[in-house]
Amino acid sequence: MALTTIDEPNVSRPGKSSPTHHPLWALGFRPFYMLAAAFAAVSIPLWLARYFGQMPGLTNITINWHMHEMVFGFAIAVIIGFLFTAGRNWTGLWTPRRGYLAVLAGVWLAGRIAMLTAPALIAALVDILFLPLAAWPMYRVLQRSGNKRNMFLIGLLSLLTTVNILFHLAALGWITTSTVLIIQAAILIVVMIESVIGGRVIPGFTSSTVPTAKPIVNSKRDRLTIALTALASLAWIFTFPPRLIAALAFAAACSQLLRLGGWRPYTTLHHPLLWILHLSYAWIPCGFILIALAALQVVPANSAFHVLAIGSMAGLIMGMMTRTTLGHTGRPLKAGRNEVLMYVLIQIGVVARFCAAINTTGLRDGALVVAAASWSTAFVFFLIIYGPYLYRPRLDGKEG
Repeated sequence: MALTTIDEPNVSRPGKSSPTHHPLWALGFRPFYMLAAAFAAVSIPLWLARYFGQMPGLTNITINWHMHEMVFGFAIAVIIGFLFTAGRNWTGLWTPRRGYLAVLAGVWLAGRIAMLTAPALIAALVDILFLPLAAWPMYRVLQRSGNKRNMFLIGLLSLLTTVNILFHLAALGWITTSTVLIIQAAILIVVMIESVIGGRVIPGFTSSTVPTAKPIVNSKRDRLTIALTALASLAWIFTFPPRLIAALAFAAACSQLLRLGGWRPYTTLHHPLLWILHLSYAWIPCGFILIALAALQVVPANSAFHVLAIGSMAGLIMGMMTRTTLGHTGRPLKAGRNEVLMYVLIQIGVVARFCAAINTTGLRDGALVVAAASWSTAFVFFLIIYGPYLYRPRLDGKEG
């Protein structure tokens, strides 16, 4: 199958200057990576402070807020930033930039402020706006270019919009569905996006960086893997019989492991920009093994979903944010000690959070603190190091 990259086309730089012509608004990854990293760095300490009984004035910070904002605040911002950037290359057409991009960033920020401070109904109305407003221009550029191959992403963004609406309806008490199950469904949709996009870019990045690796991309196996992952996800969301959930989740995990093995992850050990992608993807099969065990009541379900949310989702996010920022600001695709530190901190965070999920003793609180500190430190480092890259023009003078 063809492997998709997100290298930027060579375009000319306009001469007009205005606030919205600032480099920050040149392409989607710039504002959304910066906003997502800042939000990630702050939101987890806020949640942990409330968890330990501090900051009683922030009554909106509940378990519902924490679950929702990690997916529909943090992760969605990165996904949209990535898709706007990739969409430019896929279609040759401009995805939102300048004024429209600034407005979208403002809508996203308004949603975060509303979720933190506003009454539940107002917060819901503000928050729900972002995904449709972001998905529409992505749909338009795919439609205008005839790019049917990536149109499924619009379907998944629409599905995430529906899930977000259901979450708010449940949080308001207007439907009886569990908010926890709804957020688990959202995480599994994000995992589907990771599985598809990861299958396109990780083998390609590997072969271009390590020519001797020769990663195997088998389209039939890929389709089977995606199908099994979707079936296992549906089985969990719709509460199929426990043994059937366990069987499907275990089959999905095995298929994902075989797929990853074909990409030759062992060849990437000397290339941090690569091994972070392989290692983060490996948390997907780990998460589905834990889903199988959770269905059989061997481990708590939140252990599986924290592994998927931190290990695969945040790990791939950190790997792709660093890689795409370097590439799309005209810098060499090379990771140093700072990047390795960020990657390792995310891995410490997922292991610590898993330990907290399965530990009901006094060690749980300590593991939560370690997980939160690792997470926040990683994203603070990203802001310090990569914030200037995102804020300044490309080094090579190209637009974007």
